[in-house]
Amino acid sequence: MENQEKVEHISGLFNEAFGKPINRKSFIKWTGVSAAVLGFGISMNGCKSDDVVAPPNGGITFVAGDIGILNYAYALEQLEAAFYAKVINSFYTGASAAEQSIIVDIAYHEQGHRDFFKAAIPATSRIADDLTFNFSTIDFTSRASVLGAAKAFEDTGVSAYNGIAFHINDVNYVALAGKIVSVEARHSSAIRELLSPGTSNFAGNDIISSSTGLETALLPSAVIPMITQYFTVTIGHSALP
Repeated sequence: MENQEKVEHISGLFNEAFGKPINRKSFIKWTGVSAAVLGFGISMNGCKSDDVVAPPNGGITFVAGDIGILNYAYALEQLEAAFYAKVINSFYTGASAAEQSIIVDIAYHEQGHRDFFKAAIPATSRIADDLTFNFSTIDFTSRASVLGAAKAFEDTGVSAYNGIAFHINDVNYVALAGKIVSVEARHSSAIRELLSPGTSNFAGNDIISSSTGLETALLPSAVIPMITQYFTVTIGHSALP
């Protein structure tokens, strides 16, 4: 497929995942935490636990190359989408209207990311389809527990995209990963602001190097152990960078 055709193909998948064509102005507005997400008609039903089936053989193994990387990103987005779906299904005690609005926005963003990867990866190559998760370590009635987990997921997600982007061969996928990670970084900043309003924590030194001004970048070998506890299957990642 020629480059222009490939760009149009990927753009079409992106539009399909979000339910309608998105121009640049709309994309920037939509990816902000104040977007009117309900107007896009995206359903959260895909995240219900009774709708998913565990993958065969009790585990998944990522292959080398772009397909393996896309499946890796797909698995991460499924994790985040499932987490936020559970959060907005029954908000923690004391959640303000403003907090609920922000988190609902993020939930729909994550579902869009998940659905994009599902559409982008050929069905015969999707080894990470319909994953189930174990969130038993998170107290979904507690603001501190939920926002702490959200912060960890978002920070890890940004680091994962930053770390893997250099290893993607197809420049068009690199461009899409760049768009998605910019949204994930907005999520991270928003959650951090909820936890520590009016401080510099939204771009803290724990995630951004004071010497380079760049955010943390982690390879799958570092990311997978950080999130393994939430997966109900084993994950083989030795073929990834």
